[in-house]
Amino acid sequence: MVFEHTPAIWAAFPALVPGLMLVEDIRPSVAPGPRCEALFERARARLATTSEGELPEVQAWRRAFSAMGLKPTQYRSAAEALLRRFRKENTLPTLHPLVDICNAVSLAYALPVAVIDLDQVEAFIQVRYAQGHEDYAAFSGETEHPEPGEVIFADAADQVHARRWTFRQSRRSTVGDATRRALIVSEGLHASAHADVAALLDTLTAELQAIGFRPSHQAILTAGVPRWEV
Repeated sequence: MVFEHTPAIWAAFPALVPGLMLVEDIRPSVAPGPRCEALFERARARLATTSEGELPEVQAWRRAFSAMGLKPTQYRSAAEALLRRFRKENTLPTLHPLVDICNAVSLAYALPVAVIDLDQVEAFIQVRYAQGHEDYAAFSGETEHPEPGEVIFADAADQVHARRWTFRQSRRSTVGDATRRALIVSEGLHASAHADVAALLDTLTAELQAIGFRPSHQAILTAGVPRWEV
């Protein structure tokens, strides 16, 4: 499996810091429970003194969405949307142990964390500008086609695994009970993104190991080393 951002993405967003992790031995029966609560507390502490929209991590993604021609208050990064929901409800629903931990880590670091079932991916994932013919499996059950020029996660079969970059993942590769290996992607654009993404990966590794999953490989990409092959 290969993951990469195209040169055009790096040229448009030179501050980008993508962090990647492969997780294996995934089981749906694990209960992360208290481990998520400790991460929730970190998010509560930040939200107690500022709104999610004022966090530098979120502001950087808002600028990126504006640069893509999207209204940042209409299309929010996954991290901002999660923080908004958490601020209102003070908790998150339980979905799947891997997703629950990743959502909690996303809250703690205010960075988007995508979790992709690798068995639903054809050969590679490339973060690139859409041409418009690609297929996106919406949660409504319909098949959508991204707008030409939209930033997408696409595989070798032109299946779209995320639309509008960090806005929404596809139903096709959502983690479920049958998932046994997954790719985790977290991306930052703010000034301290390199240190923060590295810290996020370290935290995620510790949390996943604690519940018995196996984070077997990880990497941080750069414009000079834009490709990760597992």
